[in-house]
Amino acid sequence: MALHFVPGIGDHLVKQLVSYCGSAENIFKTPKGKLLKIPGIGAVTAESIKTGNTFYAAEKEFRRAEKEDVEILFFTDKSFPSRLKAIDDSPSLIYVKGNINLNHPRTVGVVGTRQATGYGKEMVEKTVEGLVRHQALIISGLAYGIDIHAHKQALKHKLPTVGIMGSGIDIIYPAAHGETAKKMLDQGALVTENHFGVKPDAHNFPARNRIIAGLCDALIVIEAAGKGGALITADIANSYNKDVFAVPGNIGSTYSEGCNKLIKINKAHLFTSVKDLEYIMNWSSESPDPVRNPTLFDRENAQPDEQNVIRLLREKNIPVMIDDLSLQSGIPLNLLASVLLNLEFSGVVVTLPGKRYTLKRG
Repeated sequence: MALHFVPGIGDHLVKQLVSYCGSAENIFKTPKGKLLKIPGIGAVTAESIKTGNTFYAAEKEFRRAEKEDVEILFFTDKSFPSRLKAIDDSPSLIYVKGNINLNHPRTVGVVGTRQATGYGKEMVEKTVEGLVRHQALIISGLAYGIDIHAHKQALKHKLPTVGIMGSGIDIIYPAAHGETAKKMLDQGALVTENHFGVKPDAHNFPARNRIIAGLCDALIVIEAAGKGGALITADIANSYNKDVFAVPGNIGSTYSEGCNKLIKINKAHLFTSVKDLEYIMNWSSESPDPVRNPTLFDRENAQPDEQNVIRLLREKNIPVMIDDLSLQSGIPLNLLASVLLNLEFSGVVVTLPGKRYTLKRG
């Protein structure tokens, strides 16, 4: 927390400092001369670190968090969302208030225009209802329109839901959604990367959108104009190799223009119902999970490389690119391709677009 109050240090530099020094604590113990050798650290920043003046602000922040029942997670914490850890520009610290496991097995982001039409609201209702059988975590931005309707529908259908905020955890924006946000604390959570007291200024929302994109397995855009936050979120999700879906709408309809364009330029899968998501994501409520079913796959007698791959995919709990899987498993690419093919034939592993792999779920 003290690192986050040092002027000029952003998320990337925080992670880089921890990488070079081994831990946040060691950063403050490292001599100024060595700090200056770290890329991105200048004399002013190094001096700010060494003075340790930000510890008072950090202590004050933690006291307030404790008082308001807010959990603060650093990116090295075990409970920090694994999906965010896999993204280079993810926040290095988040504030969480509520009752939810952010490493939920299945997560779906639902975003769209603030000017939701009857058609858009109907599609939100059908989508959330269709996700009940998957017990998916519904993620959105607590904004007017599609966002708040997605949260409300999740609450209605007893699904966990998380609101990603563009303000401090203590400032609900818009204020009109305060009652819904309060209900979400029992069945989900509020999440932000901003300190207490940070106002919902415009520049915070594109940053907020990257957290929505990072936390979800799939992003569904339900109604969007030609420009806006929903399309920004879709672009970010595509850059993270997430599967993006868009609900088509009438040609000429202002709030279908963005969705139709995403589909037209192959930036989103066509979404007409949850069945489309199930097909692309290989989510099926009927098929068994072969990793848990020894009659389909004998894990105990699997080859060491196969066991290693299964373990890594289970730990990550998100689709992993083959290059990253090779790096983390220590298995050469040419051999790994053969291992993955065998696991795919055995019904254990599923191949996703972008050469990503995940365990098949039941």
